[in-house]
Amino acid sequence: MSKMSISKAIVAAQREEMLRDEKVYIMGLDVGPYGGAFGCTKGLWKEFGSERVMDMPIAEAGYTGIGVGSAATGMRPIVELQYSDWITIASDQLVNQAANMRYTFGGTLSVPMVLRAPVGGGISAASQHSHMFESWFAFVPGLKVVMPSCASDAKGLLKSAIRDNNPVIFFEHKAIYDMVEEVPDDADYTVPLGKAKVVREGSDVTIVTYSKMVHDSLAAAKILEAEGIHVEVVDLRTIKPMDTDTILQSVRKTNRLACVQETWLTCSVASEVSAFVAEHAFDDLDCPICRIGALDVPAPFAPNMEAYVLPDVDQIVTAIRGMMQ
Repeated sequence: MSKMSISKAIVAAQREEMLRDEKVYIMGLDVGPYGGAFGCTKGLWKEFGSERVMDMPIAEAGYTGIGVGSAATGMRPIVELQYSDWITIASDQLVNQAANMRYTFGGTLSVPMVLRAPVGGGISAASQHSHMFESWFAFVPGLKVVMPSCASDAKGLLKSAIRDNNPVIFFEHKAIYDMVEEVPDDADYTVPLGKAKVVREGSDVTIVTYSKMVHDSLAAAKILEAEGIHVEVVDLRTIKPMDTDTILQSVRKTNRLACVQETWLTCSVASEVSAFVAEHAFDDLDCPICRIGALDVPAPFAPNMEAYVLPDVDQIVTAIRGMMQ
């Protein structure tokens, strides 16, 4: 085990997979000598050279398309977008091409590609550098969507994503890149895609969440524990495919559900979790399902306005107290 941040765990995962498989390579903006805008490719260009760690121009549609094509012809590319907001530029390559190709060609080819991108607010980066589009891509059959909340999961999930024979969107929250924990050194260490994790046991209410909101939910649970409210926190880890079995098992134990996410609630991951539980465990619920997320506005630049728009620990605590009354 080694202590490392999420960003360093991402570097370690990519390095181990590049050593394991010569078909794995990286491309994106400033991923070479600079080491990536958030340090997630630091040192890899020096070790593997410019043929396997390739700097790209500001042309997201172009180099994402290159990734899709090279994956379909036998390579395993990792495409890094500097900010996930710019995934809109590359959406045709992902939604209309990568997601459909294995199906369209009757399984005769696959697209083993990972697209990595930082997401989320909290650093006053304004509306073109702060949004989260996970629900968009979870909607699309053929794509997998992964969102780790800690360094050990970031490493294990990314290694599984690189080895997967389907296109995987790997969203990393920029506000937690520096969070440090113990991470396995084993080059064969992986975390399976599509499996949620109960990160805190509880008996009174279930919080289903992911990414940075896992940490806010755990902080809220600690406050509520002092009031005699025992919160169970489920970290989805993978948005698509979603581990609905773990969600149902938890809700049937606590009989209450709060869905917590950072981004907008309309047509969201929280909406999907809520709908699924309402369909399959309605009789187990002791009160209405609660959803907590951002206000339905673009991300503001001013720090005080951004803090007003985004959910926080106090909002989660208040909502859970209301559910228990």
